[in-house]
Amino acid sequence: MNAFTLQGKRALVTGANTGIGRAIAIGLAEAGAHVVAAGRSSCDETVATIEAAGGTGEALYMDLADGTHGVAALQEAGDIDILVNNAGIIRREDSVDFAEKDWDEVMDVNLKAVFMLSQAFAKSVFARSATGRIVNIASLLSFQGGIRVPSYTASKHGVVGLTKILTNEWAAKGINVNAVAPGYIATNNTKALREDPKRAAEILGRIPAGRWGDPADIAGAVTFLCMPASTYIHGAVLNVDGGWLAR
Repeated sequence: MNAFTLQGKRALVTGANTGIGRAIAIGLAEAGAHVVAAGRSSCDETVATIEAAGGTGEALYMDLADGTHGVAALQEAGDIDILVNNAGIIRREDSVDFAEKDWDEVMDVNLKAVFMLSQAFAKSVFARSATGRIVNIASLLSFQGGIRVPSYTASKHGVVGLTKILTNEWAAKGINVNAVAPGYIATNNTKALREDPKRAAEILGRIPAGRWGDPADIAGAVTFLCMPASTYIHGAVLNVDGGWLAR
């Protein structure tokens, strides 16, 4: 058996329309998986890229701000072997002025939806007497406090906690639950930081690798955690940060 292939597997990736999610979807397809690219925005370009490279995929509309809709969309996708909880949002404001609405919106997408989709996925896997993989996308702010992003920081700390509790309950039942914590990656979410000369220099100066990460760097780590080669990895949080946390 080839321990480094996803041939014959079906994977669902949330937030697959752009950035890290798009790269993950493409990476899983390159490894042989049929990818369901899910998002609130169109994932047609992601699917087109997958198919142009000889892979297979499909787009699925999924609004994770509505937990009920997210679960229904997951069920609509059919039998899934791999779930990547990548979708996330962020709101920035001083904590003393942070609005309850912004708190709730971030927590609903970044944490509640992760649990609800994982729960629905596990029910499906158990009902089929199958095995499965869940990879949650955490963050450097799963370990650090950050500034002016209280709900994001709380949600990403929560993602790591969920990864651990679901591992405790599901590892012996055939589901591997792990997380990947991206560092500073060149995506739309970090555009403002990269265009701020002072902040960009401060960030780059702390990264031992000497560069911003590429979405493909995250895709490689996620793909590995979905492969047979990682079967005995449970409850891990893999930092893909260019060495940021080593400083």
